[in-house]
Amino acid sequence: MEKNAKIYIAGMEGLVGSAIRRNLESKGYSNFISSPFPQYDLRNQAEVEKFFSENKPDYVFLAAAKVGGIVANNKYRAEFIYDNIMIQSNIIHQSYVFGVKKLLFLGSSCIYPKFAPQPMKEEHLLTDILEYTNEPYAISKIAGLKTVESYNLQYGTNFFAVMPTNLYGQNDNFDLEKSHVLPAMIRKMHLAKCLMNKDFEAIRNDLNKYPIEGIDGKADQNKILEIIAKYGITSSPEIQVELWGTGKPKREFLNSNDLADACVFLMENVDFKDVLKNEFGVENPKFPIIGHEIRNTHINIGVGEDQSIKELAMMIKEIVRYDGKIFWDAEKPDGTPRKLLDVSKLHSYGWKAKTPLKEGVTEMYRNYISK
Repeated sequence: MEKNAKIYIAGMEGLVGSAIRRNLESKGYSNFISSPFPQYDLRNQAEVEKFFSENKPDYVFLAAAKVGGIVANNKYRAEFIYDNIMIQSNIIHQSYVFGVKKLLFLGSSCIYPKFAPQPMKEEHLLTDILEYTNEPYAISKIAGLKTVESYNLQYGTNFFAVMPTNLYGQNDNFDLEKSHVLPAMIRKMHLAKCLMNKDFEAIRNDLNKYPIEGIDGKADQNKILEIIAKYGITSSPEIQVELWGTGKPKREFLNSNDLADACVFLMENVDFKDVLKNEFGVENPKFPIIGHEIRNTHINIGVGEDQSIKELAMMIKEIVRYDGKIFWDAEKPDGTPRKLLDVSKLHSYGWKAKTPLKEGVTEMYRNYISK
C-alpha cells in the first residue's frame, strides 16, 4: 500500500477497526475515510454505492459487522444473518465496481463445523454442521468469504478473507447482554469485587459508562442490584458470579492489536495471485478461472493455542482481584467444545502473534477501569 493511499476502514469505531487504524497510523498511513452510522447505513445498497462514488477508496478493510456473544447470537438470529450479509455484500460489490486495489474481509472462526478436527484448518470449511446458537452469523460470514473468493476467480480482484479466532482488546464491547465471553467475565468480576468492597460508588460509575437495559448509575440502589443480579452478579445469600455452562469448552483468544498487525501485514505483503500460485499451482491466471477447483482461499488468524473457559475465568479472577465465588450454571449451553485454529498457512507467509494472553487481558482491564 502507498503511504498516501485513501484507506476505507468499515467499522473504524469498533474493536477491530480502531485497532487497524492505530496500526496503520504507527506505520505512517494517514489518509483514512470512514462511514459512521447512522450517517451511512451499510445495509442500504444505494447509500453504499453513493459513499463509494463520492470517496473512491484505494484500499478497504471490511471490519463492519453485527457481532455479539452466545446470548445475542441466539436471540437476534434474523438480524445477525440479514445485517451481516447486506453490509458485506454491498461493500465487496462496490469495491469491485469502483476498482479498489485490495480489500480485506474479516470473518470469524465460527464458520467451521461444531465438531471440526482440531486444530481447524481452512480446508475443514463446510464439511459438517455448524454450532446451532451462532449458525446465522456463521452462515453470513461463510457467504462473505465465498463472495470474496468468487469475485477474485471471476473478475480478477485482489481481495482477501481472513478468519480470526476469538478477539479481545481496546474498545471491546462490555454490554452484558451482547458482549463476548472475555469482556463479560471482566465486567462481572469487577462489579462483584465492588460489591464485596461495598464500593457502590464504583458500581454507579460503571453503569454510567455502560448502562444495562437502560439502568444507569442514577437508579435506585435496589434497582441496580436487581439488574446486575439478572446478569449473574448476586449479593444474597453471598456474593458470587454466575457463568454459563460447565467451563470445559476450550477457546483461543487473540489480542485485537495482533489481529490488526496481521491484517496490515497481509495487505502490504501478500496478493491473491500469491495464494493461487503457492496453494494451487496456478501461475499467470486468466480470469475467470475455469478448469480448477479453487476453494478455501481464506486465511486463519490466531495464536495457535487455547485454554478452557474455566482456566480463563481463573486468570481473570486473579487479574481483577476478585476473591468471591464463581458458580457454573451447567444447564446453560456450552457452545462448541473446542475452536482452535490451525495457523500454519499464516505462518508460512511470515507472521506470528506476539501478545501473551495474560499480558493482553491485564492491559484490557487496566483500560476498562481507567474509564
